[in-house]
Amino acid sequence: MSTIIPYGRQNITDEDIQAVVEVLKSDYLTQGPNIATFEAAFAQYVGAQYAVAVANGTAALHLCTLALGVKEGDKVITTPITFAASANCVRYCGGEVVFSDIDPNTYLLDIEKVRSLLESSPKGTYQGLIPVDFAGRANDLEAFRTLADEYGLWIIEDACHAPGGYFVDSRGDQQNCGNGNFADLAIFSFHPVKHIAAGEGGMITTNDKSLYEKLLMLRTHGITKDASQFQNSLDFAIGTTQYPIPNTQYPKPTTQYPLWYMEMQILGYNYRLTDFQAALGLSQLKRADSGMARRKEIAAIYFEAFKDKPFIKGQSGVIEGHAYHLYVIEVDDRLGLYNYLRTKNIFAQIHYIPCHLMPYYRQYGWKEGDMPNAEAYYSKCISLPMYPTLSGEEQSFVITSIDQFYS
Repeated sequence: MSTIIPYGRQNITDEDIQAVVEVLKSDYLTQGPNIATFEAAFAQYVGAQYAVAVANGTAALHLCTLALGVKEGDKVITTPITFAASANCVRYCGGEVVFSDIDPNTYLLDIEKVRSLLESSPKGTYQGLIPVDFAGRANDLEAFRTLADEYGLWIIEDACHAPGGYFVDSRGDQQNCGNGNFADLAIFSFHPVKHIAAGEGGMITTNDKSLYEKLLMLRTHGITKDASQFQNSLDFAIGTTQYPIPNTQYPKPTTQYPLWYMEMQILGYNYRLTDFQAALGLSQLKRADSGMARRKEIAAIYFEAFKDKPFIKGQSGVIEGHAYHLYVIEVDDRLGLYNYLRTKNIFAQIHYIPCHLMPYYRQYGWKEGDMPNAEAYYSKCISLPMYPTLSGEEQSFVITSIDQFYS
């Protein structure tokens, strides 16, 4: 097949293009009305009370650690099978990243290993958890919440792979990724290969009003325009502290802060999303359900094709609530397969190199053998093409090519 088949691909429709063009022709490019509309629609989609749109998923993680007050000396537990940003956000604030191994069957952070880690140290040693909904499979956050409460920990759910994903709780209820019922904060990414593509972009969801208000300030230089939060006096804001206005020349001074006035109250960042990105994300969100349905169809086809093949050592499988950002198989001679598929214009990918073995984290003492399940997974994993516009013919070609390699 001459067509290039990547592991992931955005789908930009005429409706998406028109939504962006309308913003480009409007009065707003950066901070416009589409941002608030996108935030409200996304919050409703995942079932959270609040949503904060930001520049990208990494910015979302950084803002979460800032809002939770991560500081030097704080220890935070996360998985080694994730993109580096899930761990780096802790380091941005001076905290210490403590990796804990994965469950080899789910590829997610193993709660029993986390429990052992917590039990081996005095309470108060650790401050937080960052479970990652890797590949789109939802963590059981009900169980993590119970454990976190026992040890006084906060939870950031890294749901970048899982908008539309969910798990079923102990009462049989569906708990959407990012709904805020168990995690203090959750984050999402709108990178082009994700479910919702906005070029770049991210979202933070929460049910905690105080965290929500703090996030709004942190993403915009630490600035607020909310008069109820102002700290400086009204006279200072108006400009009459040093130079009183004679009553004979001007009307009586107002009792309200002037419209231009704002205050920088904390050290924040410029982590804002643009209005045209929000318009694109909002347009893409309208197709989220159909995109998810197609991803599940693709996953089911892969599973049926590979379930009885002896060369398959593990695979994502058909799992209720899985959002299928990725479909992973585990195989021997992964390098051989990877290179062979490239000769067929099939550009599979590897997710992920264990984070604890990146040179940056090795300098803190992490070494091979520390996370045996994650390291074994990495030696065999390969992510197959998975995106809603993948055709049946293209998927059949991928499956046939893999069969041919191992035959």
